[in-house]
Amino acid sequence: MGTILIVDDDLQLRQSFEKLLSQEDHTVRTAPSGEAGLAIVRSQELDLVIMDVRLPGMSGLDTFRAIREFEPRLPVIIMTAFGTTETAIEATKMGAFDYVLKPFNIPEILVLIKQAIEAGRFMRSRIALDAVPDTASMEAIIGRSKAMQEIYKAIGRVASTDATVLIRGESGTGKELVARAIYQHSQRANKPFLVINCVAIPETLLESELFGFEKGAFTGAASRRVGRVEQAHGGTVFLDEIGDMPFAIQSKILRLLQEKSIERLGGREPIPVDVRIIAATNRDLESALADGRFREDLYYRLKVVTIRLPPLREREEDIPLLAEYFLARFAAEMETDNPGMTEKARLLLSGYSWPGNVRELSNVVQKALIFSRGCPIGPEDFSKAIGIDAPAKYQEADMPDEALQQWIRKALASADSGNAFDSLTDRFAALIITEALNLTGGNRTQAARLLGLSRPTLLSKIERYRLKLETSVMRDSC
Repeated sequence: MGTILIVDDDLQLRQSFEKLLSQEDHTVRTAPSGEAGLAIVRSQELDLVIMDVRLPGMSGLDTFRAIREFEPRLPVIIMTAFGTTETAIEATKMGAFDYVLKPFNIPEILVLIKQAIEAGRFMRSRIALDAVPDTASMEAIIGRSKAMQEIYKAIGRVASTDATVLIRGESGTGKELVARAIYQHSQRANKPFLVINCVAIPETLLESELFGFEKGAFTGAASRRVGRVEQAHGGTVFLDEIGDMPFAIQSKILRLLQEKSIERLGGREPIPVDVRIIAATNRDLESALADGRFREDLYYRLKVVTIRLPPLREREEDIPLLAEYFLARFAAEMETDNPGMTEKARLLLSGYSWPGNVRELSNVVQKALIFSRGCPIGPEDFSKAIGIDAPAKYQEADMPDEALQQWIRKALASADSGNAFDSLTDRFAALIITEALNLTGGNRTQAARLLGLSRPTLLSKIERYRLKLETSVMRDSC
């Protein structure tokens, strides 16, 4: 969710937007003029501006120019009536994320808002290189293996140039993070960065999404539309999964690379465009060349610089670092303590093949953290999250001394002085009783017998610890 500024002199429209976007859990700010909107942009952190082109006083285009000068990576969606479409198109060519016509199609504008907020965060969120796992508060490329050191060097060498970059690697290896790191360390870092997934967009729409179209180019083309490549003028376009790009569109990407120009659908005049292309694929492009599914001339234009990301199984020494990073990151996001992990858990992670690479590891760590109950995560927790049985050599003993010791150290460090022993003893006693009740299906007599307690003693402890038979109040405790 994001913080969105609505700039329009129509009070009813501002109120409607505020109600609609608040229901989507966005924070909404409003302004009746360009001057008021610009003041908010300069004083508050925003994720998106939605602005009318016709405003009292300072014009919409002047307001947009001022926003771009102050924060060039803040996405702006322009609102317009049919009579001012050309002005909106001009704003889009200047770098507006997109424009919408009044009256709106609510589902469509909600999708556009989501895309704009995501694009803005891509541009502004920094990618740390080789960050410290337990302190990284941002997205990061983690790894100290020889292979990752070579990737850091490659990013540093290519970022300051305008060379086309082809990033290759299996799905889930972090190709988009590398593309964003190149962009953020480049001379175009204050210009747009737009991501086009060549698989996610249907083939029939991909060409118009990339290059735009002229009015009347096809049925339903009621007005001119500026494409994503033109919107990114001066910036960077990341073509993800370019190995799956339709053959017919590949020639237009080749023309963009060779001639620095495009043509909108239905247009006849070339439009100069200054963008840097970064592409990524998990496909075997050489096989696609042999099969005639990928253009040879485009292939050589793309691979001016090639960066190959190794699969996780080829950098085993980086797996514990990545796991610690994800554990710290997700714990911060969930606003919970970082429970850490046991040494056997680290060994299990390092011994797994990770067919889904870094993306799979991220998901597994997040899932294990959710169900960890605050205890140090052990191999059984990770094996359940992966969906495998933990090999015997990684399984903890009946009494996981290491896990208990880690938890006790952490509890003692945060305990109030003077009552740590009683507090910890009570928590362990409550957990033991709860597990006995769970094992006996809530039968108090059987639980008392299992624990070696009289039934009245057990009942008094249940009341003392305020335990319930159906669910355990200690679910978040060790």
